[in-house]
Amino acid sequence: MDLTWLTWVGSIVALLFAVYLVSDILSKSEGTDKMKDIASYVREGANAYLKRQYAGVLVFFVIVTIILCFMCKHGYLTWFVPFAFFSGGFFSGLAGFIGMKIATYSNARTAWAARDTLNKGLRVAFASGTVMGMVVVGLALLDLSAWYAILQWHFAKYQPMLEESERIRQITSTMLTFGMGASSMALFARLGGGIFTKAADVGADLVGKVEAGIPEDDPRNPATIADNVGDNVGDVAGMGADLYESYVGSLVATMALGAAAFASEGMTVKAITIPMVLATIGVICSIVGTFFVRAGEEAKQEVLLKALRNGIYFSTIAIIIASYFLVKSVLGPQNIGIWWAIIIGLFAGNIIGYFTEYYTSDHYNPTKGVSERAQTGSATVIIEGLSVGMKSTAIPVLTIVVGSLGSFFAAGGTIDEPAKGLYGIGIAAVGMLSTLGITLATDAYGPVADNAGGCAEMAELEPHVRERTDALDSLGNTTAATGKGFAIGSAALTALALLAAYKDEVAIYSEKFGLDLNLDLSIMNPKILGGLFIGGMLPYLFSSMSMKAVGRAAGMIVTEVRRQFREIKGIMDGSGKPDYAKCVSISTAAAQKEMIIPSLMAIIAPIVMGLIGGPEMVFAVLAGALVSGFVLAIMMANAGGCWDNAKKYIEAGNYGGKGSDAHKAGVVGDTVGDPLKDTSGPSLNILIKLMSMVSLVFAALVVKNHLF
Repeated sequence: MDLTWLTWVGSIVALLFAVYLVSDILSKSEGTDKMKDIASYVREGANAYLKRQYAGVLVFFVIVTIILCFMCKHGYLTWFVPFAFFSGGFFSGLAGFIGMKIATYSNARTAWAARDTLNKGLRVAFASGTVMGMVVVGLALLDLSAWYAILQWHFAKYQPMLEESERIRQITSTMLTFGMGASSMALFARLGGGIFTKAADVGADLVGKVEAGIPEDDPRNPATIADNVGDNVGDVAGMGADLYESYVGSLVATMALGAAAFASEGMTVKAITIPMVLATIGVICSIVGTFFVRAGEEAKQEVLLKALRNGIYFSTIAIIIASYFLVKSVLGPQNIGIWWAIIIGLFAGNIIGYFTEYYTSDHYNPTKGVSERAQTGSATVIIEGLSVGMKSTAIPVLTIVVGSLGSFFAAGGTIDEPAKGLYGIGIAAVGMLSTLGITLATDAYGPVADNAGGCAEMAELEPHVRERTDALDSLGNTTAATGKGFAIGSAALTALALLAAYKDEVAIYSEKFGLDLNLDLSIMNPKILGGLFIGGMLPYLFSSMSMKAVGRAAGMIVTEVRRQFREIKGIMDGSGKPDYAKCVSISTAAAQKEMIIPSLMAIIAPIVMGLIGGPEMVFAVLAGALVSGFVLAIMMANAGGCWDNAKKYIEAGNYGGKGSDAHKAGVVGDTVGDPLKDTSGPSLNILIKLMSMVSLVFAALVVKNHLF
């Protein structure tokens, strides 16, 4: 029985639940007229930024689509590929846009709800995050289902004699292309949004908090609105596009590996059914899990964390139970090891998430230790934060290693016959992301809580409102870091699966073109050794470019804020109004300009390496980038999250509280960490997968045309 139609059900259920949540959010009050004005400023800025970004990205997509059409004309690709690429980018951008739109309508409502109770504020913010989660999984399954149905119809009509295994192989090979489109859009959204938000955030903090000594989100600060806009375009729209491509990438890569692994047994359709139906199960379990997220009135992080964990843990347990019956009924009891691979993926995700929380939450010693170092100055804060970030890589790396080996052997893989084992690694990545509907909700709610605090401060609401929104915001920093941990961990497993898929694609095209390519992947091959070094270097070069971009843009914001404080009379006493739009405009222009070169490098590098050194060098470049990019991304995300919450721990009244020398040192640490955790770090997991996707799409070109 073909169960792939259930992905349509999963898509529709997720999108309908998102519609229900949107209507519930919009039924809540947005508060006072001043709160409505503040929210409208943020909405207008976010809309203006995304309109400008999407216009620029559209040009890129048109150019790449033309290149893909040229390759189709010369027989390298099928004519479905350019359209699949474009649709992947469209839905990735749409997921981020919808999530951002709802977030901008939820910030003031969260602040107003927090006037009544902490739980009401949490529910509004979490509902907004859940919309993001449901839209991402809903649109991903819609895109997946539509392309699977279109390609099935095409082969049934025009190539009815094609063997089932070959038909499924061609379908999954084509579907990998919309993963490239999703990854391309995600990199632009994540990197551009990250540059925008951190330029505004760093500029606002350095001049406002450190130089002028005014509170965070003070309406006298000209960069405040830009900072709040940045939270939405970077941490919501960017994160949505990021997780969309992670989700799609893991699904299509696993489907491609399943088509190869079970071809000899005549079970290709059953093999691709598992990841597709598992995604639908994840949607249902995530929706039910959201109703378990409840908090009391104690504004402590451990209480709020427990509320969010209740939902995630319920979803995880429910998926474990349901997936057992799925695997047993579809693949038979002889392949029950696939179920163990799913469990391994789920546990690996939760382990990475927990230890990300441990190293970034001010409830634990690592972050408290950074706060303590603030008493002796900025340098010791930075040293301690870097130390925490580096140390935090150990357990995620060991988890991925154990998870990869465990899922490989559990699924039935051996050194001589690795196909089923590689499928197991892919299914572990799908398992890790199967709870995305709720794990993304716990991530995307953070920027809403952050904006709610800003709205409460600027609208001069009662002190207890800011206390509650600060508690939600502090939790949001931790859950955002946890979300990044999930994204980076799944990126590592997905990239491993894509590496295996790349090797299969090279073999297929070699046979198609009548070439005898015996890949030598040993470390003694100079092309492998050189490719590993180049691949290991690329994440550092990419991070350097993106961090310098934030530094340059933040410098422009600092200059502008200083100018306004100096030239606009009455800002500090409240009689004059800052020019908020100018800072938004500066951040927007800087982000659009600065994101181009790093993004193009990620796309061009694997093609150039392939045309020079062939498939072997591409394989090595991807492997080197995976190893160094994964570790660097974890280090950056956790160090940045640790610095951020260390500052908040001081602001809560520890080590002198706000305005103290320790607080100023903490702010410096936070500003150093901002581009690490919200620009370079989270962009690296997209870089890893985008390079793999590009290599797959251009595999035919590289196989037929390389110098050495």
